[in-house]
Amino acid sequence: MKRRDFVKFGCAAVAGFGAGTLTPAQASQQMPPMPNMPSSAPPAAPQGAADFTLEIAPQILEVAPNIAISTIGYSGKVPGPLIRVREGQQVTVDVVNNTDTPEFVHWHGLYVPSEVDGAEEEGTPMVPPHGRHRYQFAARPAGLRWYHTHAMSMMDLHRGSYTGQFGFFLIEPTNDPGRYDQEVFLSLRDWEPFLTTVDSDETEPDPNDPMPEKPEKPDARPNGLELGSHLYTINDKTLGAGEPIRVKQGQRVLMHLLNASASQIYSVALPGHKFQVVALDGNPVPTPKAVDFVQLGPGERADAIVEMNRPGIWILGATRDDAREAGMGVVVEYANQHSDTQWAPPPKGFWDYTIFGHAATHPPPDETIDMVIEKIPGGPHDMNHWTINGKEYPHENEFVLKQGKRYRIVFHNRNDDDHPVHMHRHLFELVELNGKPTAGIVKDTLIMPAFGRSSVDMVADQPGLTLWHCHIQMHMDFGFKALFRYA
Repeated sequence: MKRRDFVKFGCAAVAGFGAGTLTPAQASQQMPPMPNMPSSAPPAAPQGAADFTLEIAPQILEVAPNIAISTIGYSGKVPGPLIRVREGQQVTVDVVNNTDTPEFVHWHGLYVPSEVDGAEEEGTPMVPPHGRHRYQFAARPAGLRWYHTHAMSMMDLHRGSYTGQFGFFLIEPTNDPGRYDQEVFLSLRDWEPFLTTVDSDETEPDPNDPMPEKPEKPDARPNGLELGSHLYTINDKTLGAGEPIRVKQGQRVLMHLLNASASQIYSVALPGHKFQVVALDGNPVPTPKAVDFVQLGPGERADAIVEMNRPGIWILGATRDDAREAGMGVVVEYANQHSDTQWAPPPKGFWDYTIFGHAATHPPPDETIDMVIEKIPGGPHDMNHWTINGKEYPHENEFVLKQGKRYRIVFHNRNDDDHPVHMHRHLFELVELNGKPTAGIVKDTLIMPAFGRSSVDMVADQPGLTLWHCHIQMHMDFGFKALFRYA
């Protein structure tokens, strides 16, 4: 049974037309493809107030009239308060935990020490229940980053990234030549997850992909439980439940897109318009391209300029009908327009990171690390488990880095799921995807295609424990993570 059919059969769609939140920005500045930043030591504890304070607390989130959910958020907001600073600025954030469970706040995409990064595996101190913790760091590198909980969830679907604990973190560059008239931050979310035997991964494979890791004999064991949802939002509202994004003809709107989902990959489109992608994961791409839709895995971000040249009233929303009809959308309304709200699916196509790169040779790596990812199917009544090179976490002393060395990491995805994998505290450059070479695309999170092979280069320039994991919460919790150590 397909997930889309299950959703239509099992629940009513949340209908209407909805809202976006106007927030921070960053534009297309130039950046070297492989940053080599020194490790940033935490500054001495300052006296006095913090620059920002986040309060972790339960809240009731009204996503639509007469539809509210109970979740946990930051300072009573979903997304949490925008943190917007200048590159290199010393930042102090006090986190107050008004819940009964320990928490961690992860600074996703930032160069920070292990003890600040917000991951238990790296040794970051927890934010104790009904206690507080102060995070201090220098804000870098420039670009669109974000912050979110890094608590384990396991079978508790009301913890970790299933909650509303996330927010945008914008580090403005010291020299920003970008030009735009308006900017919006849009986070893609699904809510109230449930366990199901229906496969939630409906990302269609590109028939031109060679799938180099596909075995000759497929695994015949039944798959384990998956996550489903029937409530979706952009930011904190379902389609039709909030204010539209109001624009004028001729404007250039900078859209900052974030997939804050705990479990699903999404594509979004705006009919009649194109997204000029200028940055991925906050890092400028060498070849900005205009595309009909943007695809993001959990944890990924994209910055795109949209030229407002098609007057009307449009839905910017998920290309997946079930997700959009159940709330993942926002209205874009031109001034002085009174037509009906319109939606049309984008032209058929497949997401390809490499179109944003350029042709270049790469320095030979000092060492190559192979990581083979496999799934142990859980069957219809249990969870799948995940192994890296034949073992689940922790991989003690298996991945050891030497400071200053250049590493090529080759991901062999030997299972039928797409995986957004994230490297903490470092950036990496995409070198090859299913045999297709590229250069200049710098990221911190990358979708590994099903049965695919991808290679990235990273410089070991951030000493300390470094977590690598799938950004799908359930995959991470059930084995899909590894810890890199420095010699």
